[in-house]
Amino acid sequence: MIRQQRHPASWWNQFLQVSEKFDLAFLTESLGDEITPKISSPLLRREAEIALEIRVRYLNKPASEELAARSAKGVQRLVATVDRLAERSGEGFQLHEAHTLIHLLEGKAGEAAHGAEEFLKTQVILRTFVGALRLERFDNDLAVKLLAAGQEPAVALHSGQVIGKYAWWPGWLLKVVTERALAGTLDEETVQALDRCAYAELSPAQARIARRLLDGEEALIDASAVRLEGLGEVDAAEKLRKGDLTTVALAARLIPI
Repeated sequence: MIRQQRHPASWWNQFLQVSEKFDLAFLTESLGDEITPKISSPLLRREAEIALEIRVRYLNKPASEELAARSAKGVQRLVATVDRLAERSGEGFQLHEAHTLIHLLEGKAGEAAHGAEEFLKTQVILRTFVGALRLERFDNDLAVKLLAAGQEPAVALHSGQVIGKYAWWPGWLLKVVTERALAGTLDEETVQALDRCAYAELSPAQARIARRLLDGEEALIDASAVRLEGLGEVDAAEKLRKGDLTTVALAARLIPI
């Protein structure tokens, strides 16, 4: 048994609401492949594998009446087997993994994930859910990292989309935006301001200045604001002092290339 904080089924079900392209077949196959090896009884495990295989085939071809019937029968047979074993063996036989797989095969993704957290690492389960989102231009690794750090799915997945969309940004800026995502301070206004920085052609030295300005280094911000004032950019200097990110690229370009 793995001792870790478990998420309620309702938390996991949020993933299904985030993406209109949520791939239940992918989730069922991926998470099922993680669950079935944990079933201790070889005969029960084999029956679970057969039920899983047919269920995935049906989910990939939901219009097939034949596969629908075979899938339903396979799940029913697995449920009956598990119930029979529970009656015969009582609490002496470990059936939690099989019950978890049944939830998955019945389409209860949230319940399955909640149950699986008892014997699978959360990050393993997270990767199956994130993979099932089928989101384009999406940073899976960052999303999993944010989710594992405790962020709500809607927030973490939004950050994953942002990073995926702006993957062309220079490395130093991607590091800044990733840090802000981990800190939970990545909003649309910040993204737009950072995007302006990305379009600015900065030398490595200027990029280092920009990063320090984005980090809120007070002495450097004040010195840069004084330079802006000296150039007649009084409004920009005031915005920089107030933490306006749109002026960072301008201030950074004041140093020679």
